[in-house]
Amino acid sequence: MSASTSLSFFSSSLFLSSSHNKIPKLTSLSTTKPQYSLKSLSISCQVATLPILSFTGEKIGETYLDLKSAPPETARAVVHRGIITDQQNKRRGTASTLTRGEVRGGGRKPYPQKKTGRARRGSMRSPLRPGGGVIFGPKPRDWSIKINRKEKRLAMSTALSSAASERESVICVEEFGDKFEKPKTKEFIEAMNRWGLDPKEKVMFLMMDVSDNVGLSSRNIGTLRMLTPRTLNLFDILNSDKLVLTPDTVDYLNGRYGVDFEGETDEEDDQDETEG
Repeated sequence: MSASTSLSFFSSSLFLSSSHNKIPKLTSLSTTKPQYSLKSLSISCQVATLPILSFTGEKIGETYLDLKSAPPETARAVVHRGIITDQQNKRRGTASTLTRGEVRGGGRKPYPQKKTGRARRGSMRSPLRPGGGVIFGPKPRDWSIKINRKEKRLAMSTALSSAASERESVICVEEFGDKFEKPKTKEFIEAMNRWGLDPKEKVMFLMMDVSDNVGLSSRNIGTLRMLTPRTLNLFDILNSDKLVLTPDTVDYLNGRYGVDFEGETDEEDDQDETEG
């Protein structure tokens, strides 16, 4: 098996296009405005064929991911804006410090103004003294920023299609929730080895429903992330070396991020607002 490649958008082939770095050159100096050719940017479709593996590691079929993808000229910017929004909206913004006017004490002049040979002091709570106030320290604030719902979905589908375009980076495994009769991390690692996954690599599992035995069997593996459509996020997609799907999650991704997606339900609207 060939060495795995990272799914980071810094190394993905989808974001290595250098067309956005091209600057039109002027052949001669003139007072007329240069003529730029406007190229229409359209959302493309990325189709990837994925092998379906059984619980024993044998190939039992194939499936496909048919997802929307941003054009190469804007794909990097769309994904970058999406992940920055997710990370920044997680900030609580509760960091707070006290200024010299808010620190307790310091109302009395510590010593006379003159005849001591020391520097002038009006308060022991000056920012220059230990225990004094903080200059330009953080105050509680709202860090949240807004992103359009369609743009957020496009960033997610672009990252998924980029991951699927990498060879052997995304696989599909049959439903294995009922294969574990009791929580056993050793059995889960053995299953990962049969699927060609290295427990030392960063692996993300996307399942429609995580059973208790599967969740308890996998939680002691530090490099593994077990997600559901409710907890799916850009950071874990880009930070993973391998992405493991199930047939049900493939159908879900094709339905929500594919070309046939037409609109949103109220439940999906509430989900996006909760995640944002």
